[in-house]
Amino acid sequence: MISVRLNQELEKELEEIAKITNRPKSFFIKEALKEYLEDVKDILDAKERISDPKREMITLDELKRELDV
Repeated sequence: MISVRLNQELEKELEEIAKITNRPKSFFIKEALKEYLEDVKDILDAKERISDPKREMITLDELKRELDV
């Protein structure tokens, strides 16, 4: 179990959305955290790939041709 302190403004917004949607506040906290952690993983993965000297790169024009745009 984890406890989190929210500032008043954020807590008020969370309560309003929970009330409007008839969902518990914990639902939105879990969903937001899940999305945030996925974003952080993507950023870390991108940083790792960009620092790999063996990475393959193509130009924007090559990408457009490959995607036929």
